[in-house]
Amino acid sequence: MDGETQISIDVLSSLSQVDARDWDACACPEDGRPMDPFTTYRFLDALEQSGSVGPGTGWQPRYLVARLDDQVIACAPMYAKGHSQGEYIFDHNWAHAYENAGGEYYPKLQIAAPFTPATGRRFLTRPGFETTGMSALVQGAVQLAADNDVSSLHVTFCTEDEALAGEQIGLMRRWSQQFHWMNHGYADFDAFLTTLSSRKRKNIRKERARAQDFGGEIVSLTGDDLRPEHWDAFWRFYQDTGARKWGTPYLTRDFFDIAHRTMADDMLLCLALRDGRPVAGALNFIGRETLFGRYWGCVEDHPCLHFELCYYQAIDYAIANGLDRVEAGAQGTHKLARGYMPVATHSLHWVRDPGFAEAIGRYLMAERDAVDEEIEVLTKYGPFKRAHVEEQE
Repeated sequence: MDGETQISIDVLSSLSQVDARDWDACACPEDGRPMDPFTTYRFLDALEQSGSVGPGTGWQPRYLVARLDDQVIACAPMYAKGHSQGEYIFDHNWAHAYENAGGEYYPKLQIAAPFTPATGRRFLTRPGFETTGMSALVQGAVQLAADNDVSSLHVTFCTEDEALAGEQIGLMRRWSQQFHWMNHGYADFDAFLTTLSSRKRKNIRKERARAQDFGGEIVSLTGDDLRPEHWDAFWRFYQDTGARKWGTPYLTRDFFDIAHRTMADDMLLCLALRDGRPVAGALNFIGRETLFGRYWGCVEDHPCLHFELCYYQAIDYAIANGLDRVEAGAQGTHKLARGYMPVATHSLHWVRDPGFAEAIGRYLMAERDAVDEEIEVLTKYGPFKRAHVEEQE
């Protein structure tokens, strides 16, 4: 239980240096499916073993593990970063300002699920050690940064509770914004549509009809239904999207093979097939309460197929499986018209230079007000009937 304890902190360069059961006792202590798979041993290990993180990637593992005697009570997926790619809460302007002032912004320390703009716990604690464990991890990370003259520490897409707790112990809190779909107990997709304005409802029905008219069939696969050849196809989609958005795809081909062996039940792959050949696909990860939309790609362009595979199929799955929400990833105001509403996301930051930290603190206060205002404005332009909005308030 929480209290005054003597805790040791280890910094590990490989996940193989900690037992998977000890890590997951902190990362996913709930019985059954974890809240999200992105901090589980199997996901982080797949990133490391596939070479998606590690030498040459700019993501060098520096996992934190807190022990009380011989028991692991807390851990965190931390990385030494040589750039700001793959984070989705961007600090490029901070880096430029820091370097223009004569400092070296990189390397920095990042506590995150790499390449994954999905909200989840970042300070992973065994039940009963929530306060002590998080405090130990924060102190350990800040001390490591200070001892090594690292410019900064960043904790991205943490939970709101973690953001509040981190702010109370001296970290700077940052607001960002995403679009999430919320399940209000809908019996099916048509029940969801009845809560929308007539114009938005008709538009979605039209989009779904156009998508289904692409000349093939759409399938949703998870668990044992996934086959290696599906990943061959999806890799082609992923490479195309990665090349257009990021220049170089973040994940290696081996990641999908490893994930197929260790995470098949955590993934939902929606594919569009023409003559039995995949021509487009969207990959989701399944949490206890949330479906996390992650990657999309195609080798043929068809009207509205992106909306169908990424947004509407995800809603169908969430309703059918009783999930509370769909997180559709970063950015994209086009999601608003499709029932995905703006919500706040959170991160935490520590900067070694006091003057620069003060300047960032002032910036974050102004940014928070801007994000709050944007969420308020966007919500007013949402697709739902006024009666439905008032009912949910």
